[in-house]
Amino acid sequence: MRITPAQPSDLSKLLAFREEAAAWLSELGSDQWSRPYPADRLLDTIESGTVFMVRDGDVTAATVTLTPDAEDGLWRPEELDEPSRFINKLTVARTHAGQNLGGRLLDWAGARAYRDGAKWLRLDAWTTNEALQRYYLRQGFEHIRTVLEGGAVNGGPRVSGWLAQRRTGPANHGFDDLTSLYAA
Repeated sequence: MRITPAQPSDLSKLLAFREEAAAWLSELGSDQWSRPYPADRLLDTIESGTVFMVRDGDVTAATVTLTPDAEDGLWRPEELDEPSRFINKLTVARTHAGQNLGGRLLDWAGARAYRDGAKWLRLDAWTTNEALQRYYLRQGFEHIRTVLEGGAVNGGPRVSGWLAQRRTGPANHGFDDLTSLYAA
């Protein structure tokens, strides 16, 4: 499997990918990702070079966004002073579930963040998805705190405010990393 930056031509695939994940989460009783993600915002992140795709032949097996930018209102100023990278939208295709692809992608993100000089790989997870939170703990993340207020919509309740981090470092993720071929 190889990992590459997403391209604007991947937009429809990524939107469908998210819909597939939302449907699966709904079957599990979670409201995570129940609202469609705005295509224009996703295209902006693709064009910024922060969205990555794991491809298994011609099939998209997983995706993750890895960015130096934290979502507003989650991390404290002293935390933001520490070199960090933030992951979000980690998604594995149902066809590739159960193969530790998510764990390998987290290892890739931590290794890439380490190469970029970051000390921490950080994330915010859905506040009500306890199974996802347990998954990240098993992947070596430490729960920092849960932020429940200050959501993006009118400052209401926050749905994705379970904060966790783990140290970055070299990792043997096993992907053919082609991301440097696309670097500017």
